[in-house]
Amino acid sequence: MRCPFCRKDKDRVVDSRSSDAGRTIRRRRLCLVCKRRFTTYERTVEGHKLLVIKKDKTRVPYDREKILAGLEKACTKRPVSAEQIQQIADKTEEALFRHYDKEVPSAAIGDLLMKHLRAVDKIAYIRFASVCRDFKSAAELLEEVARTLQQAEPVDQLKLFED
Repeated sequence: MRCPFCRKDKDRVVDSRSSDAGRTIRRRRLCLVCKRRFTTYERTVEGHKLLVIKKDKTRVPYDREKILAGLEKACTKRPVSAEQIQQIADKTEEALFRHYDKEVPSAAIGDLLMKHLRAVDKIAYIRFASVCRDFKSAAELLEEVARTLQQAEPVDQLKLFED
């Protein structure tokens, strides 16, 4: 494995852990040249690929990288970490493979992603929903924003004075 810092191919594995229900192995590595640590992930390649049915009824192979790219665009300049984006993709992927065997509508993928994204960051959710749901007018977008705002925010403190 090449070190992302010095690009040398001399490292050793410091720690290995299974994640994502056993489908991924997370390895912490130590570069023997520059002495910096980095993390790698190893994923198993599924024997059968899931096909995504797009809006125009065409079918394309499921691609996790497309999900990550969409999430990253929605979360640009938002306080959402790369780890949170990975977790959203992991949760979505796990649900997809649990509920669908061969084909999944793209709308189902979008709905799962929006559900998880809404819990993390509402602005990123609105950005993602505006593309995924393909709003036809500004009024539709404003309705979605209003619905999102009506959801209760988590309360961190009790109110000192009642109105």
